[in-house]
Amino acid sequence: MLLPHDGDIDDIELERLYDYPSDLARPWVQVNFVSSPDGAVTVGGKSHGLSGPADKKVFMLGRTLADVVLVGAGTATIEGYGGVKTGEVRAAVRSRLGLSPVPPIAVVTRRATIAPDSPLVTETVVPAIILTCEAAAADRRAALSDAGADVVVAGDSDVDLPTALAELDKRGLRRVSCEGGPHLFGGLIEAGLVDQLCLTISPLLAGGDASRIAFGRTPAAPRELELASVLTDDSFLMLRYRARRSG
Repeated sequence: MLLPHDGDIDDIELERLYDYPSDLARPWVQVNFVSSPDGAVTVGGKSHGLSGPADKKVFMLGRTLADVVLVGAGTATIEGYGGVKTGEVRAAVRSRLGLSPVPPIAVVTRRATIAPDSPLVTETVVPAIILTCEAAAADRRAALSDAGADVVVAGDSDVDLPTALAELDKRGLRRVSCEGGPHLFGGLIEAGLVDQLCLTISPLLAGGDASRIAFGRTPAAPRELELASVLTDDSFLMLRYRARRSG
């Protein structure tokens, strides 16, 4: 059972805690990660080795409440992503919130390395969005487009994340649930685009040489956060931080 500091929490309260702000005027980015207490983001190369039932419930709630799921190509490949399936999200909640039946997956890939026959492209209810750049080979971009993906060029030599989010905004996709990986999270931090971090601390000491949850160039200044909620379940700690806004 999920527990806040003062008792059990039901699905209605959980939704209230994790829902996006109302009347968004721009894309609002929530980032989701699970980590060991010693900082590992994977066990055996994958994040699911760190997860537990309550963490998975919060993770899937992130998909239920989102307009779009944002993920880096490396994470999508390693974790075996396909499109979001109808049964993976709560239809009644999405209908009540005025959301589409399922959110699309938006993949950030500088070189357009997602294969046209990837489950991300072929096993999906709605077209995948491929966020790439001019430097990606034109034939790769064309092949993905021919396979049914929505290919978006956002930047020249690399994917420009503010431009990518602006393209999602044009498609009416403002509730953004980012599922990693570390390089994409690092890029979002550098660009000052993180509005909320949902971080689960798993009760495992992983050791080894696994990556930290964010990796990339150092931003101009660290982003100050404030703790918005704390949940616990079976020694898992689920933390929710929101970016502190100046003024």
